[in-house]
Amino acid sequence: MNPERPAIEKDAEAARFAERFLCLRQEISKVIVGQEEVIEGVLVCLLAGGHALLEGVPGLGKTLLVRTLAQALELRFSRIQFTPDLMPADIVGTNIVMEDPAGGRFFKFQSGPVFANIVLADEVNRATPKTQSALLEAMQERSVTVAGTIHRLTEPFLVMATQNPIEMEGTYPLPEAQLDRFFYKILVASPTLSELSAIIDRTTGTQSPEVETVLLGAEVLGMQRRAREVAIGGQVKEFALRMVLGTHPDSEYAPDTVHRFVRFGSSPRGAQALILAGKIYALLDGRHHVSEVDLRRAALPALRHRIILNIEGEAEGVRPDRIVQEVTRYVWEQIEAEAHARAGV
Repeated sequence: MNPERPAIEKDAEAARFAERFLCLRQEISKVIVGQEEVIEGVLVCLLAGGHALLEGVPGLGKTLLVRTLAQALELRFSRIQFTPDLMPADIVGTNIVMEDPAGGRFFKFQSGPVFANIVLADEVNRATPKTQSALLEAMQERSVTVAGTIHRLTEPFLVMATQNPIEMEGTYPLPEAQLDRFFYKILVASPTLSELSAIIDRTTGTQSPEVETVLLGAEVLGMQRRAREVAIGGQVKEFALRMVLGTHPDSEYAPDTVHRFVRFGSSPRGAQALILAGKIYALLDGRHHVSEVDLRRAALPALRHRIILNIEGEAEGVRPDRIVQEVTRYVWEQIEAEAHARAGV
């Protein structure tokens, strides 16, 4: 048996993974102008089996992005417009009374819009906490329980929620338990001058770009499994774990900024997100192991929504991104110093 064959196979699999990722990103870019980081972040969530929270002002193409992704994957798509009067049954479904030919009556479950592969929860913070919580089981367990009966959702399953960061009237902030279930929180920025010009050209002319199917659901599931096979070394894994612990004010790995401004840090889901995203970035770079660079690349979207500031932090206007960046720098400096000490440098 050729000992090089396993490595050759891994190289080929990584190349196919990156090629499919690039094809999917290019297909979405036919419709979405710019927003490369946003598109990449959404695709990372999909391939990690996680969910994405998109935050940005209205009109930046968040809904269009999700719809285009579903078209490029030929997956079932549903859109839920969250409003204050939306009820949990409007999301998950309910049992309705049916009548058989003999005149008897029975209950039949009528599924709600959450029974799709890609679910857009538009303006999710406009619904009441009771309605928001209807997504919790679906996001974590990939199932819905109605009247004691568990209904499984079809894989792949991705929830993409949007929220407006500037309009707070009539909204209900997402509870921490739900925020923590989002793999990434992605900030959608306003377009540049050249991007805005391209948007106008595409949307005010006579021709509209057509999105073709480039991946099927089974292929997405295969890519999800492949990503989990990527190795991660002990030092890099410890970097991810210390980054998460470093967001806690009572941790020995936390910098002074965290001690001063943070009330609560990330849960273990933050470490899961860092490592899974790092494995995907490694494959995109043609590697079979996670590096420190991959974790840095995932740090902001994976941790920014898992940090709760204290009163002083809110009063000072401290941004979670600043906290994450300082934790990342501080923790890596600690690891390097310890490595040099062990080496006797």
